[in-house]
Amino acid sequence: MSDQQSVTNEQKLYEHTLALLHERGVEPQAIGELVMFLQAKFIPGLTLEDATANVMIVLRKREVQNAVMTGIQLDKLAEAGKLEQPLQHIIEEDEGLYGVDEILAFSIVNVYGSIGFTNYGYIDRVKPGILAKLNAHEPGIIHTFLDDIVGAIAAAAASRLAHSHPELEDDNY
Repeated sequence: MSDQQSVTNEQKLYEHTLALLHERGVEPQAIGELVMFLQAKFIPGLTLEDATANVMIVLRKREVQNAVMTGIQLDKLAEAGKLEQPLQHIIEEDEGLYGVDEILAFSIVNVYGSIGFTNYGYIDRVKPGILAKLNAHEPGIIHTFLDDIVGAIAAAAASRLAHSHPELEDDNY
């Protein structure tokens, strides 16, 4: 494969990922708002534009794109009733002991180090912004994977920002 084909394929995959998120009602700016929620008090002067730019960088990572595509596909199959039982019921109900949705999200969280785990755990627990909407469990709409994926993207972008501002660590001497 030529370098030009590789760049074109990378761009197509990135655009496909953005289109899938858009189709499911998630825009990068909404994820940027989650990044602001996580990092605004730690990074003085952080803007929504900067937060969203970091989301876009995270979304360019292949492992993130793979997780987005996989999770959304599973949610869509569950909405269509196309999964075998008992998996169909488990994903429809977003059962608390299922955990595979979080495991998929961890593949995203891992991209920028261990701080991503704490960011993700916190945001997954409080579910601010778009996460509250995705976790609403509206009839016929399944976001079992998407809510965790979006939280993980925000956590990864917040971690990326934290790593780019080491001078702001609260335990510097």
